[in-house]
Amino acid sequence: MNPALYSSATGEWSTPQDFFDDVDSAFHFTVDAAASSENHKCPSYWDKALDGLHQDWRGAEGMIWCNPPYGRGIGEWLEKGPYTDSIFLVPARTDTRWFKEAFEWAAELYLIAGRLKFGGAENSAPFPSCMFRFTKKYAPSTRVSYWRPNGAADTALARSMEVPDAEA
Repeated sequence: MNPALYSSATGEWSTPQDFFDDVDSAFHFTVDAAASSENHKCPSYWDKALDGLHQDWRGAEGMIWCNPPYGRGIGEWLEKGPYTDSIFLVPARTDTRWFKEAFEWAAELYLIAGRLKFGGAENSAPFPSCMFRFTKKYAPSTRVSYWRPNGAADTALARSMEVPDAEA
């Protein structure tokens, strides 16, 4: 068992390649927003030197993939999502402020069936994961689905909410 899965020594969890390939086949990502030269999933990526957290995401062309560092700063990363075409892979921590705020702005929330094996680990992560999908044109509802292998998304719940118009 990989002890790092149960520690907070690092907040960086490398996306499993097979999982990314499956999601990429549905969304066709153009940039990996929180990557390194060792673990980037797209030819175009922002590493620590380019600092994806401080890039202008609204000007990015195409779909952005983001598996941000997990930890206290995750909410700052998710704030980049609204008004961009982006998907964030994050822990399904429904009791946190950042999760609730992302849910208010996301077009879709995908609950991932099963647990992921990050960074080539033998064992699954000790937490469930989910993906938030944001769009450039804000939609005042969040559709919740399960993400299953091979791009199958089963709608589990649809929810509408009243949200004041926001400036783009």
